[in-house]
Amino acid sequence: MSSRDSGAALRAAAELGPYFVWEPYDGDGEWRPLRDLRDGDVIGERVRIGRRTLAALGGLDLDAIDERVTASIIFLGLASRLLSPLVGAVATTGVLPIADLDRLWWRPVQGGPIPIAWRDLDSEPGTAERFTTTAIRGVVEPVLDVFRERYRLSPQVLWGNVASALGGAAGMIADTLPDAAEPAARLVGQALDLPPLRGMATLNRPDPARARWYLARNNCCLYYRIPGGGTCGDCVLRR
Repeated sequence: MSSRDSGAALRAAAELGPYFVWEPYDGDGEWRPLRDLRDGDVIGERVRIGRRTLAALGGLDLDAIDERVTASIIFLGLASRLLSPLVGAVATTGVLPIADLDRLWWRPVQGGPIPIAWRDLDSEPGTAERFTTTAIRGVVEPVLDVFRERYRLSPQVLWGNVASALGGAAGMIADTLPDAAEPAARLVGQALDLPPLRGMATLNRPDPARARWYLARNNCCLYYRIPGGGTCGDCVLRR
């Protein structure tokens, strides 16, 4: 398969919503190499922006927003942006664009989904094994390691966030394009059975007559520690 196949698959994924969009790289100077996200200082700036944003949204003093909790939430958002388009591509076309840190870019924004751009990505049939190797291990894990080391976050929390990002993607696909619900759930469910996500969460189908699966985490992203934050729909604390 070729970059042409990747382009078609990513265009199909983009129809699912903003978290599924990767843009073709156009060389604009505002784009920064995705490898920047392996820099602790770059991640620190994203967490500082997120912390200020959470404080403003909640009408809280900055001191009320725990830095480690913010880091967990920021990482969850990043994991969603790095994985959702690939899940969408496989679910809609069966094609897996091969994510590559050297051929992906990002652009800083103050809020909302971080823009991601791509160029010349190879592609392969969308198996969970290749998705795990190329996307989860190859792209997300290096970023995860920065958050783990800089903010002393538990690997269970961070890998649980990756599982949550996948469950969220599968759920949005099912709600937006029901015909793609089953291949999305199959990819996510199989990825959850492989290291490093094994044991982090389960994907459940409560109604056999409906193609809708729900993720149940075996850990927590820590959002409940923000005043008024509550718990997420997939949180272990809700069970």
